[in-house]
Amino acid sequence: MISWFTPALPYGWAYFIATIIDILVIALPVMLAVAMIIYVDRKIWAAMALRRGPNVVGPFGLLQSFADGAKVFLQETIIPAAANRGLFLIAPIITFTVALVAWAVIPFSSFSVVANINVGLLYILAVSSLGVYGVILAGWASNSKYPFYSAIRAAAQMVSYEVAIGFVLISVVMWAGSFNLQDIVLAQKGEVLFGWINANIFNPLLFPMGIVFLISSMAETSRTPFDLTEAESELVAGYQTEYSSMAFALYWLGEYGNVILMCALNATLFWGGWLPPLNVSWLYVIPGTHIGLGLFWLLAKMAVCFFVFSWVKATLPRYRYDQLMRLGWKIFLPLSLLFVFLVSGWLMLTRYHPIGA
Repeated sequence: MISWFTPALPYGWAYFIATIIDILVIALPVMLAVAMIIYVDRKIWAAMALRRGPNVVGPFGLLQSFADGAKVFLQETIIPAAANRGLFLIAPIITFTVALVAWAVIPFSSFSVVANINVGLLYILAVSSLGVYGVILAGWASNSKYPFYSAIRAAAQMVSYEVAIGFVLISVVMWAGSFNLQDIVLAQKGEVLFGWINANIFNPLLFPMGIVFLISSMAETSRTPFDLTEAESELVAGYQTEYSSMAFALYWLGEYGNVILMCALNATLFWGGWLPPLNVSWLYVIPGTHIGLGLFWLLAKMAVCFFVFSWVKATLPRYRYDQLMRLGWKIFLPLSLLFVFLVSGWLMLTRYHPIGA
């Protein structure tokens, strides 16, 4: 894209404009997708509870999310008198921004990625860990005991699962031999069953890590059954109790933005990313053309992952807080450490190198 602007502009300006366009090409569809998956989420819950779900605003209720957005946008933003005004306003901005900037390193196809950096996975870890600041600041700045209690819970919950996620990612990095997400996807090409399947999840050494990562993703995004930060029976409504209008909506959008991001990471790290499920030549391109199907396969895998997220939320009860902490520290952490040892031992024993890398 830089070459489009270089004839008329200096390279620095051409690079800047091309980068801004790349960011908008990803950020705008992600924000639209957030609105639509809220609708899909509600439809799935309704179907599992034998209800209709949104079906009035727009055809098939497709505009319900936009109507809800317009409603909160037109409401008054109320700031509690005893709140820290600056921190109170910046907290939801942090949460929403963090949910967007992580997409910079997600590969959508063999050539479609905003920043194809060598430490892409470390970038994801660094950015996702910043999300806890938006939650803690919301609880602290509200100057209310229930939001503050929820924020402390959220911090403890996120830390407990991020440690396990870190060890899971170490296993994936060791297997692929790279922190670059594009390399991790390519390392899954022809990974198992005599080169027919493009996915880490069918690898016996990485399958348990894929399950741990999926469950930890739900905990990381505070989805049921790990939504202890919004336990209405104990905390009124969680760390965002004192928020209203667009400040509240930014938390709502940030949560669903993180859900989509975690679905993309699950697909990229364990389900082959933009690669087709089977390592068959005609699945890589649209028949009769040279147009790649990478984006289609990635979106399809993300949709399946999101259905699992929504399915779990519609069917499982909420954990007690001690159960959640026990799962994170006493089960997932030792299990992920064990498989780091097993994966590293196997790689040293066999001197394995990925087929697709």
